[in-house]
Amino acid sequence: MNISPTHEDAIVVDGLQINNWSRAVLEELVAGGVSAANATITVWEGIEESLRAVGEWNQFARRNSDLMVLAGSSDEIRKAKAAGKIAILLGAQNTSLYGDDYRLVEVYAQLGVKIVQLTYNNQNTVGGSCYEPHDSGLTRFGTNIITEMNSSGVLVDLSHVGNRTSIEAAEASAVPVAVTHSNPTWFVDNPRNKPDEVITAVTSRGGVIGCCLYPNVIGGAEATLEGFCEMVRRLADQVGPDRVGLGSDCTRHWDDSFVEWLRSGRWRPPSTQTATWPTWPQWFNGPEDFPRITDGLFAVGFTETEVRGILGENWLRVFDEVFPGQEGA
Repeated sequence: MNISPTHEDAIVVDGLQINNWSRAVLEELVAGGVSAANATITVWEGIEESLRAVGEWNQFARRNSDLMVLAGSSDEIRKAKAAGKIAILLGAQNTSLYGDDYRLVEVYAQLGVKIVQLTYNNQNTVGGSCYEPHDSGLTRFGTNIITEMNSSGVLVDLSHVGNRTSIEAAEASAVPVAVTHSNPTWFVDNPRNKPDEVITAVTSRGGVIGCCLYPNVIGGAEATLEGFCEMVRRLADQVGPDRVGLGSDCTRHWDDSFVEWLRSGRWRPPSTQTATWPTWPQWFNGPEDFPRITDGLFAVGFTETEVRGILGENWLRVFDEVFPGQEGA
């Protein structure tokens, strides 16, 4: 695959990946020119398991220090790019790692967990999820969690969060929030995608929508690169090109038992039908294919500056504002 000079030079930030991480996966990121990624370390896990996950990531980073660093700021991402390494941001796709104690937000932030999604497909003590038939909205505990995330420098992620809870969370936050890996519902009408009122709540306050490549939210394996990039173009026209990023939701090297875990966790019995991963489109099977996205963005009329923003600079702007934390928040 030919890689454009822009892609080679740009800082490419993936808003979310949930891979079965290994050195081989890191090498895929290197091959695709990915500079940084938000790596999901927990989904349904509680406090103790999540702490173990952080410890495992610290060991993984040491074993692969020639390829990666753990990062918690835009400066660290830029330094990693200059050194030819991948910057990994530790993230969680649920607030279950906090249990019922808001003080753990700061603890995990000090351990490097800098991006946290409020809910994962199910109602929790913070608020409603995108799959609940009735979205309860942000709870009192949820408001406290967001205040603590703001002060501790943790980015609020609304990707799997219910629409009402998302809007209320964006309004409650003193700093920008994000949707790290979803698309507009006008592109594909899926509960994981976002209606205009959520998109506006996020972007009007300086946040970013990470356009997602997961098959279920782009229309399946038959979706085209041109169609995806045209969606990014329309979204950029709607909210501004500086409010758009990418979040692939890559799921490299997992077997089907993991997708069953993602869907069921411990809140329901496993399905009687075996869960399987969806088929990805030919033009995007994993991180190695990111250069194709860059070419596709140019093909639909984005400028050099806009492409660099969508690839990563827009994420870095949000990180600059959120990660230092807000005194008195």
